[in-house]
Amino acid sequence: MSEESVINCTISHEVHQYVFSCVYILVLLVGVPSNLYSLYHAAVQLRQRNELGVYLLNLTVSDLLYQASLPLWLQYIFRNDDWQHREWLCQLCGFLLYENIYISIGFLCCISVDRYLAVVHPLRFTSFRSMTAAWIASATVWLKEVAVGVVFFRHKEVSRDQTNQSVCFEHYPMMPWEYSINYYRFSVGFLFPLAILSVSYLSVLRAVGRSAGTQPDQKTRIRQLVSSTILIFLVCFSPYHVFLLLRTLFERDCSFIAGIFNYYHVSLLLTSLNCVADPALYCFVSESARRGLHRAVVRPVARVVCCCRRRGNASPVGPAGDSHEVATDGNGGRSVTLLTHSYTTGSGNATSDPSTVPDKSRAEDSGDMGGRTGDRKCS
Repeated sequence: MSEESVINCTISHEVHQYVFSCVYILVLLVGVPSNLYSLYHAAVQLRQRNELGVYLLNLTVSDLLYQASLPLWLQYIFRNDDWQHREWLCQLCGFLLYENIYISIGFLCCISVDRYLAVVHPLRFTSFRSMTAAWIASATVWLKEVAVGVVFFRHKEVSRDQTNQSVCFEHYPMMPWEYSINYYRFSVGFLFPLAILSVSYLSVLRAVGRSAGTQPDQKTRIRQLVSSTILIFLVCFSPYHVFLLLRTLFERDCSFIAGIFNYYHVSLLLTSLNCVADPALYCFVSESARRGLHRAVVRPVARVVCCCRRRGNASPVGPAGDSHEVATDGNGGRSVTLLTHSYTTGSGNATSDPSTVPDKSRAEDSGDMGGRTGDRKCS
């Protein structure tokens, strides 16, 4: 460790006291229960051998690890940004913040690529949409980001400001060693995933629009899944990386820092909201998750607002069965399941996966397998 660094600029941390504390408490109160609820539905997806559940499970674990550090950040804020713990705890909290940002981005990309392969090329690349491939991709994301984070956080993260308070994970002005790291984070951690998400998003929307065999409600859920994925990315992560780049390019004196400080920290705060937004993805993947959320949240609130609402107004369901969306090759021969929706009479619960289940058949690659969907088949 080098000698303790000193912050030479006078910074007002009021944005931390009033805004950060409220948002962190909200993320804990809403995010922790919703992510624990998501773990259950991730287990359901895994039991159904749905590779999408692997990515959602890892996304949830990343969110919960970050939320575990929020009590320390709240204590730091309530002490007027004076870090009272050991140096390694500051480094750990900064590491979990970094990991949550880039591991979340990594798994949002995995989800987008998986949807792209399932919808645009349903009969090709089936090996990349297996449970084994999903676990390998997940392990790669974790190992890569942990390795990069260890390299980044070998530097000292506790500094002294002009009031002799210990400030965690903040350097004003920016330290010289941070420049190359920030350029890497902006280009590899943000721009490259944004390109992947954009290509996948546009390709999926185009393929769904052209699909004659996919039902309208299934098309809606597929669009909602890919749209919510890129929306979480743009809202939670884009502002932070834009201001990070601005700081890296232009931050050389205290006047610039004073002008950008609040904007930069609000953008950093937005990254925490992905812990609340990520569980919403399950509502577009699992019918049971959507119905469970309706029973746990929407229905009780509606009963409070309208006391006269009749109890248990569940719509009737038909006999038990499974409906499948299939894709066929150009000759109408080999087929692969693209979407399944299972339901049981009288249970009120259902499970579904927009445009992906484990492939029922293994189709060989051929030049005429263009990923077109065939007629709907029911069993």
